[in-house]
Amino acid sequence: MKSIRRQLLLWQISALLLTGLIVSLITYSLAWNAFNELRDDTLEQIAFSVLRHGVVSDDGSDTDEKDPGEFMSQIWDEDGTLQYSSLDKKVGPPPQKNGLHVVHWQNDEWHIYTLRNSGLIIQVGNPSSHRQKMFTPIIQWMLLPLIILVAGLGSLIWTAVGRSLTPLKQVQREIGQRDAPALHAIETHGLPEEVAPLVGALNDLLGRLDKALTSQRRFIADAAHELRTPLTAIKLRSQLMRQSTSPADWAESLSQLESGVERASHLIDQMLRMARLEPGIQPEALDEVRLDELAKKVVADFSDQAEARHIDVGITRAEPVAIQGNRDGLRVMLNNLVDNALRYIPAGGQVDVAVWPEEDQAVLTVSDTGPGIPEAERERVFDRFYRLVQADIPGSGLGLAIVRQVAESHSGTITLADAPDGGLLITIRLPVNGQAALPN
Repeated sequence: MKSIRRQLLLWQISALLLTGLIVSLITYSLAWNAFNELRDDTLEQIAFSVLRHGVVSDDGSDTDEKDPGEFMSQIWDEDGTLQYSSLDKKVGPPPQKNGLHVVHWQNDEWHIYTLRNSGLIIQVGNPSSHRQKMFTPIIQWMLLPLIILVAGLGSLIWTAVGRSLTPLKQVQREIGQRDAPALHAIETHGLPEEVAPLVGALNDLLGRLDKALTSQRRFIADAAHELRTPLTAIKLRSQLMRQSTSPADWAESLSQLESGVERASHLIDQMLRMARLEPGIQPEALDEVRLDELAKKVVADFSDQAEARHIDVGITRAEPVAIQGNRDGLRVMLNNLVDNALRYIPAGGQVDVAVWPEEDQAVLTVSDTGPGIPEAERERVFDRFYRLVQADIPGSGLGLAIVRQVAESHSGTITLADAPDGGLLITIRLPVNGQAALPN
Protein backbone atom coordinates (compact mmCIF):
# COMPACT_ATOMS: atom_id res chain seq x y z
CA MET A 1 0.00 0.00 0.00
CA LYS A 2 1.41 3.37 -1.00
CA SER A 3 2.00 5.97 1.70
CA ILE A 4 1.16 9.61 1.00
CA ARG A 5 3.64 10.66 3.68
CA ARG A 6 6.48 8.69 2.10
CA GLN A 7 5.66 9.94 -1.39
CA LEU A 8 5.49 13.57 -0.26
CA LEU A 9 8.75 13.29 1.67
CA LEU A 10 10.45 11.46 -1.21
CA TRP A 11 9.42 14.05 -3.78
CA GLN A 12 10.07 17.10 -1.62
CA ILE A 13 13.44 16.00 -0.21
CA SER A 14 14.52 14.75 -3.65
CA ALA A 15 13.56 18.11 -5.11
CA LEU A 16 15.46 19.83 -2.28
CA LEU A 17 18.59 17.74 -2.89
CA LEU A 18 18.41 18.24 -6.65
CA THR A 19 17.94 21.98 -6.23
CA GLY A 20 20.79 22.11 -3.71
CA LEU A 21 23.05 20.19 -6.09
CA ILE A 22 22.26 22.51 -9.00
CA VAL A 23 22.76 25.59 -6.81
CA SER A 24 26.04 24.13 -5.54
CA LEU A 25 27.29 23.52 -9.08
CA ILE A 26 26.34 27.05 -10.10
CA THR A 27 27.95 28.47 -6.95
CA TYR A 28 31.08 26.39 -7.53
CA SER A 29 31.32 27.60 -11.12
CA LEU A 30 30.85 31.25 -10.12
CA ALA A 31 33.32 30.97 -7.22
CA TRP A 32 35.92 29.18 -9.38
CA ASN A 33 35.64 31.83 -12.09
CA ALA A 34 35.88 34.63 -9.50
CA PHE A 35 38.88 32.94 -7.90
CA ASN A 36 40.61 32.65 -11.30
CA GLU A 37 39.85 36.28 -12.13
CA LEU A 38 41.32 37.32 -8.77
CA ARG A 39 44.48 35.29 -9.34
CA ASP A 40 44.78 36.59 -12.91
CA ASP A 41 44.53 40.13 -11.60
CA THR A 42 47.29 39.28 -9.12
CA LEU A 43 49.47 38.11 -12.01
CA GLU A 44 49.01 41.47 -13.71
CA GLN A 45 49.89 43.35 -10.53
CA ILE A 46 53.06 41.29 -10.05
CA ALA A 47 54.09 41.92 -13.65
CA PHE A 48 53.81 45.70 -13.23
CA SER A 49 55.58 45.51 -9.84
CA VAL A 50 58.51 43.72 -11.47
CA LEU A 51 58.59 46.37 -14.19
CA ARG A 52 58.78 49.16 -11.61
CA HIS A 53 61.16 47.63 -9.09
CA GLY A 54 63.09 45.01 -11.01
CA VAL A 55 64.19 41.61 -9.66
CA VAL A 56 66.47 41.47 -6.63
CA SER A 57 68.59 38.32 -6.40
CA ASP A 58 71.83 37.96 -4.50
CA ASP A 59 73.29 34.67 -5.53
CA GLY A 60 70.34 32.73 -6.72
CA SER A 61 69.60 31.16 -3.37
CA ASP A 62 66.20 32.93 -3.19
CA THR A 63 65.08 31.25 -6.35
CA ASP A 64 65.90 27.82 -5.03
CA GLU A 65 63.89 28.39 -1.89
CA LYS A 66 60.78 29.64 -3.70
CA ASP A 67 57.84 27.38 -4.46
CA PRO A 68 57.82 27.31 -8.23
CA GLY A 69 54.19 26.26 -8.21
CA GLU A 70 52.88 29.48 -6.66
CA PHE A 71 54.09 32.06 -9.10
CA MET A 72 56.48 31.82 -12.01
CA SER A 73 58.22 34.94 -13.29
CA GLN A 74 60.49 35.36 -16.32
CA ILE A 75 62.18 38.38 -17.87
CA TRP A 76 63.64 38.68 -21.41
CA ASP A 77 65.43 41.62 -22.97
CA GLU A 78 64.38 43.09 -26.28
CA ASP A 79 66.70 40.63 -28.11
CA GLY A 80 64.82 37.72 -26.61
CA THR A 81 67.60 36.71 -24.22
CA LEU A 82 66.29 35.28 -20.94
CA GLN A 83 67.50 37.56 -18.16
CA TYR A 84 65.71 36.00 -15.22
CA SER A 85 63.57 32.96 -14.42
CA SER A 86 62.22 31.82 -11.09
CA LEU A 87 62.08 28.23 -12.34
CA ASP A 88 64.82 25.82 -11.38
CA LYS A 89 65.61 24.77 -14.92
CA LYS A 90 65.34 28.33 -16.16
CA VAL A 91 63.08 27.08 -18.93
CA GLY A 92 59.45 28.16 -18.74
CA PRO A 93 56.56 28.84 -21.05
CA PRO A 94 57.67 30.78 -24.15
CA PRO A 95 56.98 34.51 -24.29
CA GLN A 96 53.41 35.44 -25.20
CA LYS A 97 51.80 38.55 -26.55
CA ASN A 98 50.74 41.34 -24.23
CA GLY A 99 47.88 40.43 -21.96
CA LEU A 100 46.44 37.41 -20.18
CA HIS A 101 46.83 33.94 -21.72
CA VAL A 102 46.02 30.34 -20.86
CA VAL A 103 48.66 27.99 -22.26
CA HIS A 104 49.51 24.31 -21.86
CA TRP A 105 53.06 23.61 -20.76
CA GLN A 106 54.59 20.48 -19.20
CA ASN A 107 51.24 18.65 -19.03
CA ASP A 108 49.59 21.43 -17.10
CA GLU A 109 47.43 24.44 -17.79
CA TRP A 110 49.09 27.77 -17.01
CA HIS A 111 47.55 31.19 -16.54
CA ILE A 112 50.15 33.71 -17.78
CA TYR A 113 50.19 37.48 -17.91
CA THR A 114 52.74 39.01 -20.33
CA LEU A 115 53.90 42.64 -20.19
CA ARG A 116 56.17 44.17 -22.89
CA ASN A 117 57.55 47.56 -21.84
CA SER A 118 60.87 49.49 -21.64
CA GLY A 119 62.67 46.91 -23.80
CA LEU A 120 61.74 44.08 -21.44
CA ILE A 121 59.36 41.16 -21.70
CA ILE A 122 58.00 40.32 -18.27
CA GLN A 123 55.91 37.17 -17.94
CA VAL A 124 54.25 36.04 -14.69
CA GLY A 125 52.08 32.92 -14.29
CA ASN A 126 51.06 29.96 -12.20
CA PRO A 127 49.54 26.53 -13.00
CA SER A 128 45.86 25.61 -12.64
CA SER A 129 46.82 22.61 -10.49
CA HIS A 130 48.17 24.95 -7.84
CA ARG A 131 45.06 27.06 -8.03
CA GLN A 132 42.95 23.93 -7.56
CA LYS A 133 44.93 23.04 -4.43
CA MET A 134 44.24 26.47 -3.01
CA PHE A 135 40.57 26.34 -3.97
CA THR A 136 39.86 22.85 -2.53
CA PRO A 137 39.68 23.97 1.13
CA ILE A 138 37.23 26.68 0.07
CA ILE A 139 34.92 24.04 -1.46
CA GLN A 140 34.53 22.34 1.92
CA TRP A 141 33.27 25.54 3.48
CA MET A 142 30.98 26.08 0.49
CA LEU A 143 29.35 22.67 1.12
CA LEU A 144 28.67 23.42 4.77
CA PRO A 145 25.77 25.86 4.11
CA LEU A 146 24.26 23.28 1.70
CA ILE A 147 24.42 20.56 4.34
CA ILE A 148 22.85 22.86 6.93
CA LEU A 149 20.19 23.94 4.42
CA VAL A 150 19.24 20.37 3.46
CA ALA A 151 19.20 19.21 7.08
CA GLY A 152 17.18 22.21 8.26
CA LEU A 153 14.68 22.22 5.41
CA GLY A 154 14.43 18.43 5.50
CA SER A 155 13.41 18.59 9.16
CA LEU A 156 10.91 21.36 8.42
CA ILE A 157 9.47 19.38 5.49
CA TRP A 158 9.15 16.27 7.68
CA THR A 159 7.33 18.25 10.36
CA ALA A 160 5.15 20.13 7.84
CA VAL A 161 4.09 16.93 6.06
CA GLY A 162 3.25 15.29 9.37
CA ARG A 163 1.13 18.24 10.50
CA SER A 164 -0.52 18.57 7.09
CA LEU A 165 -1.64 14.92 7.23
CA THR A 166 -3.02 15.28 10.76
CA PRO A 167 -6.55 16.13 9.48
CA LEU A 168 -6.57 12.83 7.56
CA LYS A 169 -5.75 10.95 10.75
CA GLN A 170 -8.52 12.88 12.49
CA VAL A 171 -10.98 11.88 9.77
CA GLN A 172 -9.77 8.28 10.07
CA ARG A 173 -10.49 8.30 13.80
CA GLU A 174 -13.89 9.88 13.23
CA ILE A 175 -14.85 7.24 10.66
CA GLY A 176 -13.57 4.47 12.94
CA GLN A 177 -15.98 5.65 15.65
CA ARG A 178 -19.02 5.35 13.36
CA ASP A 179 -21.24 2.28 13.43
CA ALA A 180 -24.74 1.40 12.24
CA PRO A 181 -26.61 3.08 15.14
CA ALA A 182 -24.53 6.28 14.87
CA LEU A 183 -23.86 7.40 11.31
CA HIS A 184 -23.94 11.14 11.99
CA ALA A 185 -21.89 13.47 9.81
CA ILE A 186 -18.22 14.23 10.40
CA GLU A 187 -17.44 17.78 11.49
CA THR A 188 -15.89 19.72 8.59
CA HIS A 189 -15.12 22.94 10.46
CA GLY A 190 -11.40 23.72 10.43
CA LEU A 191 -10.49 21.09 7.86
CA PRO A 192 -8.15 22.05 4.99
CA GLU A 193 -9.86 22.89 1.72
CA GLU A 194 -8.27 19.82 0.10
CA VAL A 195 -9.75 17.47 2.74
CA ALA A 196 -13.15 19.16 3.17
CA PRO A 197 -14.60 17.92 -0.19
CA LEU A 198 -13.59 14.34 0.69
CA VAL A 199 -15.25 14.62 4.09
CA GLY A 200 -18.30 16.19 2.45
CA ALA A 201 -18.58 13.22 0.09
CA LEU A 202 -18.19 10.85 3.06
CA ASN A 203 -20.93 12.73 4.92
CA ASP A 204 -23.22 12.34 1.90
CA LEU A 205 -22.45 8.62 1.83
CA LEU A 206 -23.06 8.32 5.58
CA GLY A 207 -26.36 10.18 5.17
CA ARG A 208 -27.52 7.87 2.38
CA LEU A 209 -26.40 4.81 4.33
CA ASP A 210 -28.16 6.02 7.47
CA LYS A 211 -31.31 6.68 5.47
CA ALA A 212 -31.13 3.22 3.88
CA LEU A 213 -30.57 1.50 7.24
CA THR A 214 -33.36 3.50 8.85
CA SER A 215 -35.68 2.58 6.00
CA GLN A 216 -34.64 -1.05 6.29
CA ARG A 217 -35.25 -1.12 10.05
CA ARG A 218 -38.63 0.54 9.60
CA PHE A 219 -39.51 -1.88 6.81
CA ILE A 220 -38.60 -4.89 8.96
CA ALA A 221 -40.55 -3.51 11.91
CA ASP A 222 -43.60 -2.76 9.75
CA ALA A 223 -43.36 -6.15 8.05
CA ALA A 224 -43.23 -7.93 11.41
CA HIS A 225 -46.23 -5.93 12.58
CA GLU A 226 -48.22 -6.64 9.41
CA LEU A 227 -47.37 -10.35 9.45
CA ARG A 228 -48.43 -10.67 13.08
CA THR A 229 -52.11 -10.09 12.24
CA PRO A 230 -52.61 -12.88 9.66
CA LEU A 231 -50.37 -15.28 11.58
CA THR A 232 -52.31 -14.62 14.79
CA ALA A 233 -55.56 -15.24 12.93
CA ILE A 234 -54.18 -18.49 11.50
CA LYS A 235 -53.11 -19.62 14.97
CA LEU A 236 -56.54 -18.81 16.49
CA ARG A 237 -58.40 -20.60 13.68
CA SER A 238 -56.22 -23.67 14.06
CA GLN A 239 -56.98 -23.74 17.78
CA LEU A 240 -60.72 -23.41 17.10
CA MET A 241 -60.57 -26.23 14.60
CA ARG A 242 -59.06 -28.50 17.27
CA GLN A 243 -61.94 -27.72 19.63
CA SER A 244 -64.71 -27.83 17.02
CA THR A 245 -66.58 -31.06 16.22
CA SER A 246 -69.23 -29.62 13.90
CA PRO A 247 -68.59 -30.03 10.16
CA ALA A 248 -70.10 -26.58 9.55
CA ASP A 249 -67.72 -24.99 12.07
CA TRP A 250 -64.85 -26.90 10.49
CA ALA A 251 -65.75 -25.60 7.07
CA GLU A 252 -66.02 -22.02 8.29
CA SER A 253 -62.75 -22.22 10.22
CA LEU A 254 -61.00 -23.80 7.24
CA SER A 255 -62.26 -20.98 5.01
CA GLN A 256 -60.99 -18.38 7.47
CA LEU A 257 -57.70 -20.26 7.75
CA GLU A 258 -57.26 -20.25 3.99
CA SER A 259 -58.05 -16.53 3.92
CA GLY A 260 -55.37 -15.84 6.54
CA VAL A 261 -52.80 -17.94 4.70
CA GLU A 262 -53.64 -16.16 1.45
CA ARG A 263 -53.26 -12.76 3.10
CA ALA A 264 -49.90 -13.71 4.65
CA SER A 265 -48.73 -15.18 1.35
CA HIS A 266 -49.76 -12.03 -0.54
CA LEU A 267 -47.95 -9.82 1.99
CA ILE A 268 -44.78 -11.89 1.79
CA ASP A 269 -44.94 -11.86 -2.01
CA GLN A 270 -45.28 -8.06 -2.06
CA MET A 271 -42.42 -7.65 0.40
CA LEU A 272 -40.17 -9.83 -1.75
CA ARG A 273 -41.08 -7.81 -4.82
CA MET A 274 -40.29 -4.55 -3.07
CA ALA A 275 -36.99 -5.94 -1.78
CA ARG A 276 -35.98 -7.01 -5.30
CA LEU A 277 -36.84 -3.56 -6.64
CA GLU A 278 -34.59 -1.77 -4.15
CA PRO A 279 -31.81 0.15 -6.02
CA GLY A 280 -28.54 -1.76 -6.14
CA ILE A 281 -30.01 -5.07 -4.90
CA GLN A 282 -29.62 -6.68 -8.29
CA PRO A 283 -28.50 -5.32 -11.68
CA GLU A 284 -31.39 -4.19 -13.85
CA ALA A 285 -31.82 -5.90 -17.21
CA LEU A 286 -32.95 -3.07 -19.49
CA ASP A 287 -34.94 -4.00 -22.57
CA GLU A 288 -37.12 -2.26 -25.08
CA VAL A 289 -40.57 -2.78 -23.58
CA ARG A 290 -43.78 -2.21 -25.50
CA LEU A 291 -46.07 -0.78 -22.83
CA ASP A 292 -49.20 -1.26 -24.95
CA GLU A 293 -48.50 -4.99 -25.35
CA LEU A 294 -47.58 -5.35 -21.66
CA ALA A 295 -50.84 -3.64 -20.63
CA LYS A 296 -52.89 -5.99 -22.83
CA LYS A 297 -51.21 -9.03 -21.27
CA VAL A 298 -51.77 -7.84 -17.70
CA VAL A 299 -55.46 -7.10 -18.38
CA ALA A 300 -55.83 -10.56 -19.91
CA ASP A 301 -54.24 -12.15 -16.79
CA PHE A 302 -56.81 -10.42 -14.53
CA SER A 303 -59.82 -11.08 -16.77
CA ASP A 304 -60.91 -14.28 -14.97
CA GLN A 305 -60.64 -12.63 -11.54
CA ALA A 306 -62.59 -9.59 -12.77
CA GLU A 307 -65.27 -11.76 -14.37
CA ALA A 308 -65.73 -13.73 -11.14
CA ARG A 309 -66.46 -10.45 -9.34
CA HIS A 310 -68.62 -9.09 -12.21
CA ILE A 311 -66.19 -6.25 -12.89
CA ASP A 312 -65.58 -4.95 -16.39
CA VAL A 313 -61.80 -4.59 -16.95
CA GLY A 314 -60.43 -3.67 -20.35
CA ILE A 315 -58.18 -1.56 -22.58
CA THR A 316 -59.71 1.71 -23.75
CA ARG A 317 -56.67 2.97 -25.65
CA ALA A 318 -53.52 1.10 -26.66
CA GLU A 319 -51.30 3.02 -29.04
CA PRO A 320 -47.86 1.53 -29.75
CA VAL A 321 -45.20 3.01 -27.48
CA ALA A 322 -41.91 1.62 -26.20
CA ILE A 323 -39.58 2.57 -23.39
CA GLN A 324 -36.17 1.37 -22.29
CA GLY A 325 -36.76 -0.30 -18.94
CA ASN A 326 -36.90 -3.34 -16.72
CA ARG A 327 -39.61 -5.65 -18.05
CA ASP A 328 -40.25 -7.50 -14.76
CA GLY A 329 -40.48 -4.26 -12.76
CA LEU A 330 -42.94 -2.70 -15.23
CA ARG A 331 -45.05 -5.86 -15.18
CA VAL A 332 -45.18 -5.76 -11.35
CA MET A 333 -46.21 -2.09 -11.53
CA LEU A 334 -49.10 -2.81 -13.90
CA ASN A 335 -50.16 -5.88 -11.89
CA ASN A 336 -50.39 -3.83 -8.70
CA LEU A 337 -52.35 -1.03 -10.38
CA VAL A 338 -54.98 -3.41 -11.77
CA ASP A 339 -55.05 -5.58 -8.63
CA ASN A 340 -55.60 -2.52 -6.40
CA ALA A 341 -58.43 -1.32 -8.62
CA LEU A 342 -60.15 -4.72 -8.55
CA ARG A 343 -59.82 -4.97 -4.77
CA TYR A 344 -61.48 -1.67 -3.92
CA ILE A 345 -64.37 -1.35 -6.39
CA PRO A 346 -67.67 -3.11 -5.77
CA ALA A 347 -69.23 -5.73 -8.06
CA GLY A 348 -70.51 -4.29 -11.31
CA GLY A 349 -67.74 -1.68 -11.41
CA GLN A 350 -65.35 -0.87 -14.23
CA VAL A 351 -61.56 -0.66 -14.61
CA ASP A 352 -60.08 0.99 -17.72
CA VAL A 353 -56.41 0.85 -18.77
CA ALA A 354 -54.99 3.16 -21.44
CA VAL A 355 -51.53 3.58 -22.98
CA TRP A 356 -50.43 6.15 -25.55
CA PRO A 357 -47.42 8.27 -26.56
CA GLU A 358 -47.33 11.97 -25.81
CA GLU A 359 -44.34 13.93 -27.16
CA ASP A 360 -41.28 12.29 -25.58
CA GLN A 361 -43.23 10.38 -22.92
CA ALA A 362 -45.28 7.24 -22.60
CA VAL A 363 -48.53 7.83 -20.70
CA LEU A 364 -50.21 5.01 -18.76
CA THR A 365 -53.54 5.51 -16.97
CA VAL A 366 -55.65 3.21 -14.83
CA SER A 367 -59.10 4.48 -13.82
CA ASP A 368 -61.87 2.78 -11.84
CA THR A 369 -65.37 3.44 -10.54
CA GLY A 370 -64.52 2.64 -6.94
CA PRO A 371 -64.68 4.86 -3.85
CA GLY A 372 -61.48 6.71 -4.77
CA ILE A 373 -58.96 8.19 -2.35
CA PRO A 374 -59.53 11.42 -0.41
CA GLU A 375 -57.24 14.20 -1.63
CA ALA A 376 -55.72 14.62 1.85
CA GLU A 377 -54.50 11.02 1.82
CA ARG A 378 -53.27 10.74 -1.78
CA GLU A 379 -49.64 11.33 -0.85
CA ARG A 380 -49.65 9.02 2.15
CA VAL A 381 -50.98 6.00 0.24
CA PHE A 382 -47.51 5.69 -1.33
CA ASP A 383 -45.99 4.99 2.10
CA ARG A 384 -45.16 1.40 2.89
CA PHE A 385 -47.88 -0.52 4.78
CA TYR A 386 -50.20 2.49 4.79
CA ARG A 387 -53.87 1.66 4.28
CA LEU A 388 -56.90 3.92 4.26
CA VAL A 389 -58.62 4.21 7.60
CA GLN A 390 -62.08 3.34 6.26
CA ALA A 391 -60.82 0.52 4.05
CA ASP A 392 -61.92 -2.93 5.20
CA ILE A 393 -60.46 -4.73 2.19
CA PRO A 394 -57.60 -7.13 3.01
CA GLY A 395 -54.29 -5.96 1.63
CA SER A 396 -50.61 -5.47 2.35
CA GLY A 397 -50.39 -1.69 2.04
CA LEU A 398 -47.44 -2.11 -0.34
CA GLY A 399 -49.14 -2.00 -3.74
CA LEU A 400 -48.88 1.72 -4.50
CA ALA A 401 -45.49 1.96 -2.75
CA ILE A 402 -44.17 -0.59 -5.25
CA VAL A 403 -45.83 1.27 -8.14
CA ARG A 404 -44.12 4.55 -7.25
CA GLN A 405 -40.80 2.80 -6.69
CA VAL A 406 -40.90 1.27 -10.18
CA ALA A 407 -42.02 4.54 -11.78
CA GLU A 408 -39.25 6.56 -10.12
CA SER A 409 -36.62 3.95 -11.00
CA HIS A 410 -37.59 4.61 -14.65
CA SER A 411 -37.35 8.41 -14.16
CA GLY A 412 -41.13 8.61 -14.31
CA THR A 413 -43.84 10.42 -12.35
CA ILE A 414 -47.13 9.27 -10.85
CA THR A 415 -50.19 11.35 -9.99
CA LEU A 416 -53.59 10.55 -8.43
CA ALA A 417 -56.80 12.35 -9.38
CA ASP A 418 -60.55 11.88 -9.49
CA ALA A 419 -61.76 9.80 -12.42
CA PRO A 420 -64.31 11.43 -14.77
CA ASP A 421 -67.01 8.91 -13.77
CA GLY A 422 -66.07 8.85 -10.09
CA GLY A 423 -63.44 6.69 -8.50
CA LEU A 424 -59.69 7.06 -8.91
CA LEU A 425 -57.53 7.97 -11.91
CA ILE A 426 -53.82 7.02 -11.70
CA THR A 427 -51.54 8.55 -14.34
CA ILE A 428 -47.94 7.46 -14.88
CA ARG A 429 -45.59 9.22 -17.30
CA LEU A 430 -42.37 7.52 -18.38
CA PRO A 431 -39.68 8.84 -20.75
CA VAL A 432 -39.44 6.89 -24.01
CA ASN A 433 -36.19 5.69 -25.57
CA GLY A 434 -35.56 7.40 -28.88
CA GLN A 435 -38.90 7.65 -30.65
CA ALA A 436 -42.19 8.02 -28.84
CA ALA A 437 -44.35 5.81 -30.98
CA LEU A 438 -43.83 2.67 -33.05
CA PRO A 439 -45.71 1.71 -36.20
CA ASN A 440 -48.55 -0.78 -35.90
